[in-house]
Amino acid sequence: MSKVRTELIFLVGVLLVSSGGFGRSNSPAQDKTKSQDKKWVLVWSDEFNAPSGSVVDPAKWVLETGADKWGNAELEYYTDRPQNSHIEDGNLVIEARAEKYKGDSGTTKDYTSARLKTAGKFSRVYGRFEARIKIPFGQGLWPAFWMLGDDIEKVGWPACGEIDIMENIGKEPSKNHGSIHGPGYVGADGIEANTSLVDGKKLSNDFHIYAAEWEPDEIRFYLDDQLYATQTRVSLKPGQKWVFDHPFFLLLNVAVGGDWPGNPDASTVFPQTMLVDYVRVYAHPGE
Repeated sequence: MSKVRTELIFLVGVLLVSSGGFGRSNSPAQDKTKSQDKKWVLVWSDEFNAPSGSVVDPAKWVLETGADKWGNAELEYYTDRPQNSHIEDGNLVIEARAEKYKGDSGTTKDYTSARLKTAGKFSRVYGRFEARIKIPFGQGLWPAFWMLGDDIEKVGWPACGEIDIMENIGKEPSKNHGSIHGPGYVGADGIEANTSLVDGKKLSNDFHIYAAEWEPDEIRFYLDDQLYATQTRVSLKPGQKWVFDHPFFLLLNVAVGGDWPGNPDASTVFPQTMLVDYVRVYAHPGE
């Protein structure tokens, strides 16, 4: 092999590695801005390092309970039972189960799961919001890591605003959705972008880092530190209001069924678990 050819192959290899050529294909926007280029200071976290079998930290999380009040025609009953949420081997476990359950609301559902929020415990305006998660898999499963404006009790939804950092539906096993919702841009009309793993790999096969970096005039969405979408005030249509200028709280949940994912079918295996290694919130130094 000639020296010139050797040097050429080496140069091509360097370019491929530096551009991510052997992994997920990157757009120019993805290469331009990466979260690791930013300097952040940790301001809040849950590492879920309590002993196995522990319940979630009540100083950080509220376990929402009930059915039929979440919209979306979901099929689960959210409970505060350890069967549906607990700590195991350094992870938060949210377990969706196929079981008949009648809770305090008097409603009976065929599935149970858990929904956690930091409302009343922690909220913040702006920063980097990140979680390392191994999602469940199956038709009708709908795991999510997301945020709601902490004025929801006062102004309602969607006026409070919503930021969806990670949403996946079972029939799209490789795809993560990141979106924002507000007055006039909700549901199917929300401002949404998505990214997929290469070669049809399932997100449920391993842990991945899902993050959003929220600044006064833009929100950037990342999967494994690769930028795949940026939403700004310009993303809104005329007459729509940017409502991302006040504190938001965090949520983690696994929904079962609903208008978007569809219902479980004969291929869906239960129980299904979402494992959360950590949730971390960062701010710029001095903020």
